[in-house]
Amino acid sequence: MSVAPDSVEARQLLDAIERWLAREVEPQVMQLERDDVWPAQMVERMREFGLFGATISPAYGGLGLSAQVYARIVERISQVWMSLTGIFNSHLMMALLVEKQGSSSLKQKYLPKFASGEIRGGLALTEPNAGTDLQAIRTRARREGDQYVLNGTKTWISNGIQGACFAVLVKTDPDAEPRHKGMTMLLCEKGPGFTAGRKLEKLGYKGIDSSELVFQDYRVPAANVIGEEGRGFHQAVGGLELGRINVAARGVGVAAAALAEALKYSRQRETFGKPICEHQAIQLKLGEMATRVEAARLLVRNAAEIYDRGERCDLEAGMAKYFATEAAFENAHEAVRIHGGYGYSKEFAVERLYRDAPLLCIGEGTNEMQRILIAKRILERTAP
Repeated sequence: MSVAPDSVEARQLLDAIERWLAREVEPQVMQLERDDVWPAQMVERMREFGLFGATISPAYGGLGLSAQVYARIVERISQVWMSLTGIFNSHLMMALLVEKQGSSSLKQKYLPKFASGEIRGGLALTEPNAGTDLQAIRTRARREGDQYVLNGTKTWISNGIQGACFAVLVKTDPDAEPRHKGMTMLLCEKGPGFTAGRKLEKLGYKGIDSSELVFQDYRVPAANVIGEEGRGFHQAVGGLELGRINVAARGVGVAAAALAEALKYSRQRETFGKPICEHQAIQLKLGEMATRVEAARLLVRNAAEIYDRGERCDLEAGMAKYFATEAAFENAHEAVRIHGGYGYSKEFAVERLYRDAPLLCIGEGTNEMQRILIAKRILERTAP
């Protein structure tokens, strides 16, 4: 049973997170962003809130939050510091695969530890030559008795350094046709043969570690197959609905933060004897920014409601992801322009928002791909 958005439990959790953001996160964001260090204390507080088990069933010790409540949490945290949401979202995508597709023994062994945050990790899909085209992955898993032997490299993996366990997409049959039939998802804990490579330096999205993962004759029990061999591609794609709702909610948060910063600055800054918010040119920008935030928020809410009903929502999640992330990008851009020269300074939050926003248009499927998928689904739904 999911925690509903209008429940007492949801309100209490949201209120507690709101207080934490105001007291402990907001005052430190600027410095942590500059240092680009793992926010250990904040991660521990998120663990105490239960966010590493946010969408995991209470049967395994999770909070069992509905997608609607989860999206609201992600939106609010992203208004303050988007990086924090990536730390638990990637982890929850791994947990979702195990809960939906894993064997009973795999669920019993791992989900309680995922929910408590004792074991944290994420998804390992992307490779140096395979991003949007996941079927092009080269990481190979060769069956030897009751184990698989992995060799290959993953890249741009969130929590790659700090995480201990990952759902890894591999090729178990490189010669399969069509290619997706030769792909399998394995749950892998770090150990001999499985290490984190270099930390990748990024334009934005600081704090959370993005790294390479390297497999060199790494052995994992065959019991750690998530679902069944040959179904990995469909599992990876199918799990993106909640991931896209998450990224869309981040977009709403960043877009709302950019609007708030623009409003605050436009009231303070004066030109020609009056605050710039009274100039029509600035009002045109603020009006568009506010409309984008509200439209994006409603699209996310709609996708989350459909997801919570257990219905297919790839169209709605794709629309929300596309529009909300573009809203974040456009609002961040306009906020910098409203700030003028100060928007280019690291002393103001809009500079960070301007660096964070482009990632949202790329992650969880590029927005170019989103538009193609949206069109395909519309054509299917309206077919005569």
